[in-house]
Amino acid sequence: MAKVSKPARAPAGTQPTAGDVLLASLRRHGVPHLFVNPGTDFPPIVEGLARARETGAEIPRTVLAPHENLAVAMAHGAWLMTGAPQAVMVHVNVGTANTVNMLADASRDRVPLLLMAGRSPVLEAGAFGSRNRPIHWAQEMFDQAGMVRELVKWDYELRSPDQAHLVVPRALEAALASPTGPVYLTLPREPLSAPASGEVPSVPRAAPAPPYPDPTAIDRLAGWIAEARRPLVIASNVGRLPAETEALARLAGRFKLPVVAHTPRYLCLPTDHPMHMGFDPGPFLAEADLILVVESDVPWMPAVKAPRPEVRIVHMGEDPAFLRYPMRNFRSDLSIASAPAPALEALEAALAARSAGKEPAAPWATRRPPTASADAPHITPEYLSRCVGDMAGPDGIIVNEYQLRPGHCARTRPGTYFAISPAGGLGWSVGAALGARLAAPDRLVVATIGDGGFVFANPTACHWAAEAHDLPIVIVIFNNARYAAVRNATLSMFASGASGRENGLGLADLSPSPPFEKVAAAHGAFAARVERPDELPGALAAARAAVLNDRRHALVNVVTPY
Repeated sequence: MAKVSKPARAPAGTQPTAGDVLLASLRRHGVPHLFVNPGTDFPPIVEGLARARETGAEIPRTVLAPHENLAVAMAHGAWLMTGAPQAVMVHVNVGTANTVNMLADASRDRVPLLLMAGRSPVLEAGAFGSRNRPIHWAQEMFDQAGMVRELVKWDYELRSPDQAHLVVPRALEAALASPTGPVYLTLPREPLSAPASGEVPSVPRAAPAPPYPDPTAIDRLAGWIAEARRPLVIASNVGRLPAETEALARLAGRFKLPVVAHTPRYLCLPTDHPMHMGFDPGPFLAEADLILVVESDVPWMPAVKAPRPEVRIVHMGEDPAFLRYPMRNFRSDLSIASAPAPALEALEAALAARSAGKEPAAPWATRRPPTASADAPHITPEYLSRCVGDMAGPDGIIVNEYQLRPGHCARTRPGTYFAISPAGGLGWSVGAALGARLAAPDRLVVATIGDGGFVFANPTACHWAAEAHDLPIVIVIFNNARYAAVRNATLSMFASGASGRENGLGLADLSPSPPFEKVAAAHGAFAARVERPDELPGALAAARAAVLNDRRHALVNVVTPY
């Protein structure tokens, strides 16, 4: 007769498991939040959380997210507020697959995120934690990490419970090394639930410092700027840290350097700064004789308009060559690897030394102020953007997924504007806004998003998280009942073709538009639908009041044809 294996028993005694050590190690090494979407691989984590509640052990604040994309977006938003590494744990391969959209955003935005996923139990029988559900066979993969290896800097699998106190420091060391970015750790159930030896290191391992600007390169750049008659600065990824915005503002103001914030992800420069030349470099490329590109992956579109061949071009940033991009061929006469703030501060000092006692020349470029009217027969995205800025106020945080027109939205204080990463994974801004509110509970946070993007965001999951975790934010939907990006891209190529005769709506028409406000109201939110320009300021003011006074999240569904 064949011998039948008995189910393995839980370890006896109170010795910590690898799951306990992992949770403690996360907090000890500076991770404030653990965003989770659980599955059958989570029992050791659930037990570890329960033990921590009993013993008072310090672990990250655990935030349940009912969809994996939401978990990663919330972690992204929390990082934007704090700069601290964040952690996410999801369910094996299927949970990992659901993170990829937002993980692409986090990767291109250089978010130091520790993404963890369970892995199907390795053993079919005979060990505590071995397979006991049918899906444990189907969910095993030959290479689970292969799904995300393109998007992470490091990946590993926990192989022994005695590694639990070492694997988190190594993962975070990789995530925080310049340029920062996501890492991936898989956790098979058997080692995660086994007794662990080894103590959590009491002192976190120091991350390598980011590159510092080379003084010789900075001096050469200062000389080129001093010689130039029409210098231009193009910035994109400047401003996550207030010191970066402040350094650029001082440099541009002191030496009359025109600045274009091209596809900005942060507030590169206050919108009322006299040297802010707007958001399109095109009108200035033909005249500029020196261009300083600061943390910009795509400073211009070569197929549309490019600088003259004789222009000197300098790229500055932590990874000025953007080596994670397979193809990127912008000309560079000088490349300076450095975080933006110290490089801009060093450049200011070098220019000051060269121009002692001299008055800077008058700026060669001027900006035409944007206008947005409430007199149009319908709500335009420009007018809506202006109203959102007014509603948020100078201290409100706006988290934008494409639709907001930054040229029409006053933002004057660092740390009050954040935009979707250049990867463009849709559905990001609402989750990121919820994460920002979690990390900055005293701030007003506003998410702007299109109707198509909001469907990507899993609205029910977002509303649940806002209500369950007490995260009142304002959500403003720019509702044009279409995928504008698809339509605009089609018309840019085939405006005179059959697609143009259909107004570019093929595969872009999202009518009939869902009643987003009714779904929000079902989750206890303040909800409104607005179609007329004269109704808009009042509806946005009521949404703001619901968040600030009633601690309810709010949604305003704004019909804005464009």
